[in-house]
Amino acid sequence: MFLHIPGPLEYRDPWTSTYDVRLRQLVSQPKRIAYFYELPDTSTFRYRAFNPGLTLSAHPENGLSGAWFDHRDLAVDDRFIDAADALVLCRVRYSAAVAQMISRARARDIPVLFDCDDLVFDTERLHLIVDALNQDQRSEAVWNYWFSYIGRLGATLRLCDGLVTTNKYLAQRAKEFCGRLTTAVVPNYLNPEQQALSESLYTIKRDAGWERDGRIHIGYFSGSPSHARDFAVAAPALFRLLDADPRVVLRIVGFADLDPRLITYGKRVEVYPLQDFMNLQRLIAEVEINISPLQDNEFTNCKSELKFFEAAICGTLTLASPTFAFNNSVRNGETGFLVPPYLWDDALHEAVSIVEHRESYSNIADAAFKCVRGAYGWDQHATTIAQSVFGNPSDIWSKPTVNVRV
Repeated sequence: MFLHIPGPLEYRDPWTSTYDVRLRQLVSQPKRIAYFYELPDTSTFRYRAFNPGLTLSAHPENGLSGAWFDHRDLAVDDRFIDAADALVLCRVRYSAAVAQMISRARARDIPVLFDCDDLVFDTERLHLIVDALNQDQRSEAVWNYWFSYIGRLGATLRLCDGLVTTNKYLAQRAKEFCGRLTTAVVPNYLNPEQQALSESLYTIKRDAGWERDGRIHIGYFSGSPSHARDFAVAAPALFRLLDADPRVVLRIVGFADLDPRLITYGKRVEVYPLQDFMNLQRLIAEVEINISPLQDNEFTNCKSELKFFEAAICGTLTLASPTFAFNNSVRNGETGFLVPPYLWDDALHEAVSIVEHRESYSNIADAAFKCVRGAYGWDQHATTIAQSVFGNPSDIWSKPTVNVRV
């Protein structure tokens, strides 16, 4: 485990601004994108609705602004619809209020886009999703929930002009679902506070010469108990490594459905509850090796590469399954390792060997850090966002701005 990492941080959600503050943020530039999410949370909301407004604010020279809104706002003050030049609905389920919001935007002839970071809009693929997430398929409640959730998301998507998503593979699945869609890709990327903290953690590790306590921590940062089948891809190799090397410690964060075999390793298995997104970076920074095993199916190939860039930005080596997103983000052997199901034993032993040679570890960590800071930095995607919403740059200024009193 790396030394000198600061202790737990006092955390507060950064998205507590009032409606009036967010409306002023929206109208601060001539051209405006309103992001709508059902209610703020710690996962999709942050990446797909909260971060874009901050990114646009870092580049005022583009004349674009963005802000997020939710159902609470829609119920009491819907002026943001009139103030916007584009409306982006992020994983929003169909309802009468949502349909009315879309109709209002269409009456103003502004783009209405659906933003989605997962394969959760096509009920024909529902069984795959339920199976991949290891849900109880004997439960009526499970099927009722997922049919409702996915069916309503698909209904909203069908009302929109296009889709903004995290990778081309997911965009293609959306085209199969709704062929008339135009699609654009905006990757998930780092939050400003998250990036600043992570870069400071990386600097601490580097300046201390990658000093460790002698143990070798392997981290699995799952986020939810629905990843039991993903963990199982690497589990046999992990157990063999734990048996063979007493220095190895497995750190599991947010993974509630533990494999019973883990109990036999006692204190060599550390279990942490779900973390806020800032303290999560601390726990990632402490470990030498981050693993992201995934099943190989349509659902997992739609996943983004966030498990790679969240680790790389704080100087932690990643081993990941070669899904679509990881194949397109990890340079195998240079910024991390892509691990087919049959190579987890070899990959884990190679990673342990790299940890033991500080120069080798430093070279990979430095390459991954530089790659991620450029490709997934919070202020790197203003142009990507603008083009995903408005298309050609000339289209951004094709319509006059509506003045809304705030």
